[in-house]
Amino acid sequence: MKKYFIITVDTEGDNLWVYNHGDEITTSNTNYIVRFQDLCTKFNFAPVYLTNFEMINDNGFVDFVKPLSHANKCEVGIHIHAWNNPPIYQFSKNINQQSYLIEYPIDIMRQKFQTTYNLISEKIGIKPVSHRAGRWAMNNQYFKILEEFNIKVDCSYTPHVDWSRNIGARTGGSDYTNVGNEIRMIGNVLEVPMSIFKTKEKIRIGKKQQLINILCFKAQPKKIIWLRPAQSSLEDMKKNVDFVLGEESLDHLEFMIHSSELMPGGSPYFKNEESIENLYQVMEELFKYISFKGFVGCTLKDYYNYAMSQN
Repeated sequence: MKKYFIITVDTEGDNLWVYNHGDEITTSNTNYIVRFQDLCTKFNFAPVYLTNFEMINDNGFVDFVKPLSHANKCEVGIHIHAWNNPPIYQFSKNINQQSYLIEYPIDIMRQKFQTTYNLISEKIGIKPVSHRAGRWAMNNQYFKILEEFNIKVDCSYTPHVDWSRNIGARTGGSDYTNVGNEIRMIGNVLEVPMSIFKTKEKIRIGKKQQLINILCFKAQPKKIIWLRPAQSSLEDMKKNVDFVLGEESLDHLEFMIHSSELMPGGSPYFKNEESIENLYQVMEELFKYISFKGFVGCTLKDYYNYAMSQN
């Protein structure tokens, strides 16, 4: 049974973790994507650039990625950040800086999606078929919109992760606590979840918290491992790879990074050149390990075509 490796990049403005309403959103991280693309190409992997509004309006990014997408060296998908993606819609009260698309009226959701979809179609010369929601938030209405625009594959689900305490404009995000790692059809859209697994090892916590958990009959929390360098060590990510290899029900491994994480100071995680060099060392070792283990690199579009051919 073949195992497939998918690289996803949330392709968006610089350091949006500190974004406040009204801030200028810069896209300097465009200049740092070239090195990442070269690393992927070295291992014959084609990344998926899930592209949002400000990045598709960056001519440097478009000029770089357009010929690569037409040469099948990458895929350009769509990624929506509702708070700055036109048309701008003002909530009446209780505004948070980074709203979820699912909080808007359905007609505004559709218009916001269409804005970026049309820009990608016009500037890249392809109609995107892959998607990831901003801040991972999905609902049934959103999936219906994906179907309307002929989006074939979504990768917004994060198994074992609950975003409900992460507030948007008024409400929390999606709860994926009980979502498994297997792919599934949601309407006509193939859902390909992020590779996030619970390990058998427990999270190390202090003696005081251990005592509280015992008194409250609470189980010790298990460790959750993402295939994401900002969240997991190289050693843990290799465990993630090995887990997929050992599971007959799983045939995909999905890596993620933000484009801004490739730039010094573009995220809270990699703040200087030294940390970026360390990041590239980790990614090179991880990609080498994945390649050695026999995974076949593919885009989300490629994976969709493969999955449909199995039915």
